[in-house]
Amino acid sequence: MHSNRDKEEMDSGGEIEGGGDENEFPSSAVRGRKYSPVVAHDSDRAVLEMSSIDPRSSSSPYSKQDLKKGKVNMQPDVASDGSMPNHSVNGPQRESKLELFGFDSLVNILGLKSMTGDQIQAPPSPRDGGDVSIALERPRPIAVKSGTLMGVFVPCLQNIMGIIYYIRFSWIVGMAGIGESLLLVAFCGSCTFLTTISLSAIATNGAMKGGGPYYLIGRALGPEVGVSIGLCFFLGNAVAGAMYVLGAVETFLDAVPAAGILRETVTRVNGTDIAPITRPSLHDLQIYGIVVTILLCFIVFGGVKIINRVAPAFLVPVVFSLVCIFSGILLARNGRPAAGITGLSSESFKDNWGPAYQRTSNAGIPDPNGKIYWSFNALVGLFFPAVTGIMAGSNRSASLKDTQRSIPIGTLAATLTTSALYLVSVLFFGSVATRDKLLTDRLLTASIAWPFPAIVYVGIILSTLGAALQSLTGAPRLLAAIANDDILPVLNYFKVVDGGEPHVATFFTAFICIGCVVIGNLDLISPTITMFYLLCYAGVNLSCFLLDLLDAPSWRPRWKFHHWSLSLVGALLCIVIMFLISWTFTVVSLALASLIYYYVSIKGKAGDWGDGFKSAYFQLALRSLRSLGASQVHPKNWYPIPLIFCRPWGKLPENVPCHPKLADFANCMKKKGRGMSIFISIIDGDYHERVEDAKAACKQLSTYIDYKQCEGVAEIVVAPNMSEGFRGIVQTMGLGNLKPNIIVMRYPEIWRRENLIEIPATFVGIINDCIVANKAVVIVKGLDEWPNEYQRQYGTIDLYWIVRDGGLMLLLSQLLLTKDSFEGCKIQVFCIAEEDSDAEGLKADVKKFLYDLRMQAEVIVISMKSWEGQGEQQESIEAFSAAQGRIASYLGEMKERAERDKTPLMADGKPVVVNEQQVEKFLYTTLKLNSTILKYSRMAAVVFVSLPPPPANHPAFFYMEYMDLLVENVPRLLIVRGYRRDVVTLFT
Repeated sequence: MHSNRDKEEMDSGGEIEGGGDENEFPSSAVRGRKYSPVVAHDSDRAVLEMSSIDPRSSSSPYSKQDLKKGKVNMQPDVASDGSMPNHSVNGPQRESKLELFGFDSLVNILGLKSMTGDQIQAPPSPRDGGDVSIALERPRPIAVKSGTLMGVFVPCLQNIMGIIYYIRFSWIVGMAGIGESLLLVAFCGSCTFLTTISLSAIATNGAMKGGGPYYLIGRALGPEVGVSIGLCFFLGNAVAGAMYVLGAVETFLDAVPAAGILRETVTRVNGTDIAPITRPSLHDLQIYGIVVTILLCFIVFGGVKIINRVAPAFLVPVVFSLVCIFSGILLARNGRPAAGITGLSSESFKDNWGPAYQRTSNAGIPDPNGKIYWSFNALVGLFFPAVTGIMAGSNRSASLKDTQRSIPIGTLAATLTTSALYLVSVLFFGSVATRDKLLTDRLLTASIAWPFPAIVYVGIILSTLGAALQSLTGAPRLLAAIANDDILPVLNYFKVVDGGEPHVATFFTAFICIGCVVIGNLDLISPTITMFYLLCYAGVNLSCFLLDLLDAPSWRPRWKFHHWSLSLVGALLCIVIMFLISWTFTVVSLALASLIYYYVSIKGKAGDWGDGFKSAYFQLALRSLRSLGASQVHPKNWYPIPLIFCRPWGKLPENVPCHPKLADFANCMKKKGRGMSIFISIIDGDYHERVEDAKAACKQLSTYIDYKQCEGVAEIVVAPNMSEGFRGIVQTMGLGNLKPNIIVMRYPEIWRRENLIEIPATFVGIINDCIVANKAVVIVKGLDEWPNEYQRQYGTIDLYWIVRDGGLMLLLSQLLLTKDSFEGCKIQVFCIAEEDSDAEGLKADVKKFLYDLRMQAEVIVISMKSWEGQGEQQESIEAFSAAQGRIASYLGEMKERAERDKTPLMADGKPVVVNEQQVEKFLYTTLKLNSTILKYSRMAAVVFVSLPPPPANHPAFFYMEYMDLLVENVPRLLIVRGYRRDVVTLFT
């Protein structure tokens, strides 16, 4: 509630002059209020304050003339001495009811705008340094909105009550009989009724934009399904225009026979009776149909305003013609007004109760030698277009006052009204004429109408032309709506800029319509329309079924008379009707929709519309995660989930988010590409200052992952330093059993550089964190030489299996063999035996173990005795001597510093314990192992070796020297450390 002063200010204050930009504030939300800049500090220049101020007050920093200029600069006023005039710490000194929230940009930019139903992007961060301005223009005139009656009910009624009722319905009653005609109406009507229920639920779940059912289906089932069904619905509307044109032309030629250019006579044979029947020529239908289509297209090019002005006039002839038809039925007598008319008679009702399926000519005239045999299934395809048109209201959603109220009420009212009309008409038509009259008089409605049959002809022609005009108007706009969503680049030609008319799409629609008019057969066109409409209706029902079944938090439709079971029955009913009509047409329509879906999934641009499939995936993931629990996964179900450390040592250029070969290596850790990788990078600094850098880096890294076609996600963490960032990652990343279980990073070969002295401590800290967190570690040395998918490798994959690692090293080697790059390699397993006597037994045990694991590998056992006796490689000795010298020098510096500062030995900021004999042993062990690797595996495609843990209270510099000596001169090496669990199993 506003105070009196607020009310006075609202009455006296004018509105902000806003332009027509889609991101402007709604006038109803800002009336009487001014949005003026507030300066908090330099980093918050883009924040807006909503305050109740008098626009005539001198406290406003902008005058009325400034506002009329069209732009308000957000730069603060700065005095000559650099101070902010008349500003407090948090903003200008002025009264405000929302002072506490005045500095939150979400209040003004997102909060108010989101209430209008338009989804807008979040504003840029105030710290990006950009200037923010608000464009102020005069408001555009508000378009006239339609209500439930004229906006939904009347358009639906006009589209449903079409040509089929006037020139085919009495014929259907004569062919199927009263009983099966009632069943036919109930069967088809129940399909559209259930679809209307689903449509009402989706339409009342939020605001709607243009596109009609395409918009609803696309936002519920995703862009691929939406575009495929939307294009089929577009074709259905375009073909429906041809059907209405042919119906109008046929009616005109029957009413004015002299207008026919090439009329033809069909001979009807019924037993021994031979009767000539005159009908319009196919060429007449084609000629007049093309001319009428071109004239209608000229009207469509005139714009939707002209169409809306004449649209109500089409309803009056329809209503008046219905009154004439039912008046004629009630007043009809035997033989009047024409032969075959019996009046409302119980005898006619009994005679016409059962079906009389038979062969007819293409024009529907009974003929024993006719090409078409009619059955109930065929009549479903012929009659179903008479119950379509329920989407007419949703197609006009942009021009409705209240879509969430008008669409359910108007559509359901039109559906129930027409269904009741059809049921009553079946009883009346079946009781008022003989069967022969029903089958031969295609315009029985005009013959029986009272007082003037010509009124029905006029009503038929105007109603069908109006329906054709609506189809030729709606179809191009549907195609333009699909093109404007920018999903398919091939549809860019049909885009409409700045709300213009879809002229190119209209040309394309007219081309399709004329092509169908050339066919000239209404009975062949009708099943085609039926299939496309049924596809759309099935899509609406499936959309509601999926949304209702998932019951996401955002699914809160105002229409409560719905249930997922009704939507499922509606979808199944649509599919059953499709197959009842024609297997051929059904397969062709489904194949066309599938081809469009496949094309969109390959060529279309990715779009996330919050569809139901994404919600289903999310709920399935949550359910699967809960079912996995927190207990350990059985080794048979264990999958590697690597956490890829993208930029740990800063060697890459700033614009390169990840080493190009890391994604290739991550793919090598998956079987047939299945699995998930987490690509992580750490940015040093304060989170509040570098949050925008983190977002940009995450987007860049995600683009890189997609480019490398690696199944994974990107995560960027801002931390004071790399060690703190990694420690937080290793503790919190993942959920339940979907936490990363392998840490992958490249070996820091550049750690000796003077500007990278922190690498040893960071490297050792990461390994220790992984050991404490029970994570496996894979360190890649020689990443630059790692092969891509096109570089075939030959030779061996050598495993130096020194410690028990749960089988991780064996599993990774097997995963490498599944890749094209390494499928030509063989595995060799090297084991170390302490005594010669243990060598044979160890070899037999390892072979049996590998056999049980279904692994083919050659086992080589090296005893410690032979190890002592072998000669070292010359390059290994040189590396050993150099390492000894550097360690001695580093140790001397440590001792000198400790003596000078009177402190214990310190390294990396913490006390250490150095046992020089132990250091020599460590160096000697790595020397021997490196010599063995160079002796046996110099030509190996890749070498695996166990990762030794960092000794406790040991200088990180020493550990790096051990590691350097271990990997010396080995071009491609994977250093692996497992964790306290098995990842392979012997049992089936």
